[in-house]
Amino acid sequence: MHPISQGRRTYLSPTCHTMSTTENRSFCQCLQSVKVPQGYSSNIKSLVALNDLKLVGLKSHDCHVLMQQLLALAIQGILPDKVRVVITRLCFLFNGICSKVINPQQLDDLENEVVIVLCQLEMYFPPSFFDIMVHIIVHLVREIRLCGPIYLWWMYPVERHMKVLKGYTKNQYQPEASIVERYVAE
Repeated sequence: MHPISQGRRTYLSPTCHTMSTTENRSFCQCLQSVKVPQGYSSNIKSLVALNDLKLVGLKSHDCHVLMQQLLALAIQGILPDKVRVVITRLCFLFNGICSKVINPQQLDDLENEVVIVLCQLEMYFPPSFFDIMVHIIVHLVREIRLCGPIYLWWMYPVERHMKVLKGYTKNQYQPEASIVERYVAE
């Protein structure tokens, strides 16, 4: 990653995790062709902008589905092996942490895996990548020990119910009363 001087110009070589335009197009086309069961996540196809080669309008649940299931599939054959393996291990780690059934004896192995994966990520990604959100991964296994499986304390069911309640609003000047009135009527 050191600058390369060629005559009067200095070039920066691309990092190992940088995708070329063709790789980015392949990644986006793979995500656009994914079909998931209804209610599993948003329609991933509608979230992929092939013109701009990026993902737009992802909700938090879509990011979870992407990290747990789809990212490992979409990067196959795109990135260098060492980077792809680390990202795939991170996806498997999130899949293990977010599973509904967790064996308490395997929590120590999960905690060790978190440390190894984060150390490997530090080898390939710049320091600016590691903000507080990446650091939170270290504490997830301890939270599972204290609170139980993650799906029991997710906010997604509450957010879905709040969407239903907000749909009851007919009077914009008194939304709470309108929501209560329609909820009682239902």
